[in-house]
Amino acid sequence: MKDVMTFLNGVLVNNNRPWFQENKDLYNKAQNRIYEMAEQLISGISKFDSSIRNLSVSDCTYRIYRDIRFSPDKRPYKTHMGIYVCPQGKKSGLAGYYLHFEGEEAEYIGCNGLFTGLWNPDKDSLKSIREDICYDGEAFFKAIEQAHNFTLDTSCSLAKNPKDFPKDTPYNELLRLKQYNLVQKLPEGMLYSDHLIEWALEEFKTSLEFNNLLNKAVLFVRENKFS
Repeated sequence: MKDVMTFLNGVLVNNNRPWFQENKDLYNKAQNRIYEMAEQLISGISKFDSSIRNLSVSDCTYRIYRDIRFSPDKRPYKTHMGIYVCPQGKKSGLAGYYLHFEGEEAEYIGCNGLFTGLWNPDKDSLKSIREDICYDGEAFFKAIEQAHNFTLDTSCSLAKNPKDFPKDTPYNELLRLKQYNLVQKLPEGMLYSDHLIEWALEEFKTSLEFNNLLNKAVLFVRENKFS
């Protein structure tokens, strides 16, 4: 991980093309380490979640270059690197497992950690998830409890229950979410541990049922929409 963090800390304070070109070797070392970890995660996760089998590294990793065409922020490079392992690859819109790294003072997320669930679902998927929560919210609570070292991210929530849903239920907190993620910061010392991937796999495994519930709802609405 030293190569990854050295590069991320460097690009955080030198986010410009000349520095990047001068340190291309450092970037390549960091990228290769991310690719190695992606292979390990795909292999490990497929042992407990068959839905992600046959993914490639490119299905789960991202370019370092920012899309600045319509952004007032013209910094050309991301200050974070991540691996997202989910069914059908990172652009599928399905829930999965995300390992994230960023520079020491970066503000993209604000930590290195594990994230599991579904970020920014489309309107139909969100409605389907909420309908499943209304039908059996206890299943979602149980799945969250099973992922015992993770915390439910409630930072992106409505102030009240969404339109066309009950105004007051035991599942208000879940219904008001606009995305469904569980979060766990890397424990102190784990970032540079030889057992980082081994640890991440054990933690991700506890969130399997949470992702299964989310993907069941997303796939149900897709299958019925196009049937």
